[in-house]
Amino acid sequence: MYSQPVTVRLFAVSLVMLGALPACSEKSPPPAMATAAPALATLTVKTESMRNEQIWDGVVEAVHEVTISAQTAARVIELPYDVNDSVAEGAVIVRFTDVEQKSARAAAQAQIASARATYTDAKASYNRNTALFARGLVAKSVLDQSLATRDASLAALHSAEAQSRQVSQQLDYTVVRAPYAGIITHRYVHVGESVQAGPPAPQQLIAMASLKDLRVTVQVPQSAIAAIRQFASAQVVLDGDSGRRVAASKMTIFPYADPQTHTFSVRLELSGDDSRLYPGMTVKVAFASGEASRLLVPESSLIRRGEMLGVYVLGDHGVSLRQVRIGDRNSSRIEILAGLDDGEKICTDPAAAARWLIEQRTGAKT
Repeated sequence: MYSQPVTVRLFAVSLVMLGALPACSEKSPPPAMATAAPALATLTVKTESMRNEQIWDGVVEAVHEVTISAQTAARVIELPYDVNDSVAEGAVIVRFTDVEQKSARAAAQAQIASARATYTDAKASYNRNTALFARGLVAKSVLDQSLATRDASLAALHSAEAQSRQVSQQLDYTVVRAPYAGIITHRYVHVGESVQAGPPAPQQLIAMASLKDLRVTVQVPQSAIAAIRQFASAQVVLDGDSGRRVAASKMTIFPYADPQTHTFSVRLELSGDDSRLYPGMTVKVAFASGEASRLLVPESSLIRRGEMLGVYVLGDHGVSLRQVRIGDRNSSRIEILAGLDDGEKICTDPAAAARWLIEQRTGAKT
């Protein structure tokens, strides 16, 4: 009677254990993050054939830059513009006193009137002597003398007219106008100051530069000039503008090196004007030097965590944040040097990927 209940209990325990064995042998289901594919915008990264570059510093210059000097002796009475002011083409930038110039013009005009009257009289005298000589009433010497007088008076008239033009030009020099639209870069004189046209050299008045046509000059070491000559392609990188680039419309490589620095000058012409470029500023210039395979991702897909840069990668088990090392910028895309492989999928919206991860972790805890 005592041993039978013990046997029954052992048998029941054995049945329970046997029933539990299939359950223990089955693989536990993976978490939701491993099975559910997130509905996120993705991009499959692929290596692209891009041009290999060498980057050097350059200086922006104005193609049209001038220093205007005095062409007449006078005193400054007006300076409408100061340094950094923008001026339109033909605008008055310096005005001088013109009392002496106007007096000289009046004297020149009076001289022309006198010379013209003399010539008119000499011409009439010559015409009369010609008629009298034809009738035999005057000698040949008289006719020759009247001809010489007429020609001399005509020459005096031409000289007076030339003198008047010169004086009028001096009067025009009392008003200095901008040769083209641009900005004032330097002012050498002040109101009330007297200037001279020379000698030994004309006095400088105003320096200005046009912002319409710009160029970039780069000093390149002789070890790099061969590749630049071979590919003859360059782009100006605009810092602070998401890596935007401006292609050079023309590239000129100077055929000689500086004997002191042993560098070659390369001049890049830029078509049109760009509000981000100003004369005197430094820029980066990327010269083509060959072809290379690069892995590029949109800059917007990168996420920064302190000093770390990373991207959200979509794999077989969901989304994970992976650290990457970046290289050069190419327009709105960034080169990936390490951390990603060709063919992997990345999330193009890092904020959406981060929210998805948070939702998955919150759901797993509950």
